[in-house]
Amino acid sequence: MKQSEIHEFFSRLRQKNPAPEGELFHTSPFTLLVAVVLSAQATDKGVNKATPALFAAADTPEKMLALGEDRVRDYIKTIGLFNGKAKNIIALSRILIEEHHGRVPRDREALVRLPGVGRKTANVVLNMAFGEPTIAVDTHIFRVANRTGMAPGNTPDKVEAALEKVIPDEFKLHAHHWLILHGRYICVARKPKCPDCLVRDLCAFQDKTP
Repeated sequence: MKQSEIHEFFSRLRQKNPAPEGELFHTSPFTLLVAVVLSAQATDKGVNKATPALFAAADTPEKMLALGEDRVRDYIKTIGLFNGKAKNIIALSRILIEEHHGRVPRDREALVRLPGVGRKTANVVLNMAFGEPTIAVDTHIFRVANRTGMAPGNTPDKVEAALEKVIPDEFKLHAHHWLILHGRYICVARKPKCPDCLVRDLCAFQDKTP
């Protein structure tokens, strides 16, 4: 995809949705962090069913630690891998209290040292909580980047690096959400909704649906 086409690609997505937002329920950087940790190998919808009650009971690291692993597990037992996630949430809450004064750090290296937090989770938190122009490559972004020809790569890290290079600065803050939403609702995995696609003419995908 040419640079002029990439600019047009994001211009169209911006025109349709000028201020895209993530779909995970949260009320603060901490609850966002917890929600993103819970969303690993789970859907946002599934996470959003469990977290309002959890966050009503514990919306700070101190309250979460006081709640304890067993009670956290009870709140999130409808989410996949809930045992490990409950353990990670308690552990990361303890670290936030002990090392960061109970605050979520605005630093990728510090974030990825937290239990259950990888580069993708850190990028989501930096983008949504702190307004950093980061790109968290999930399955949707990975698919869209490769399928369109915008930023092909065989690993999420390679796709992230490629997107960082080609996305114009004016679009970087919201690019993460535009690409996720496009992949989630239009450029879906099994049968992409090409007739409904705003950027169909810019896309290099050979097997477009009629």
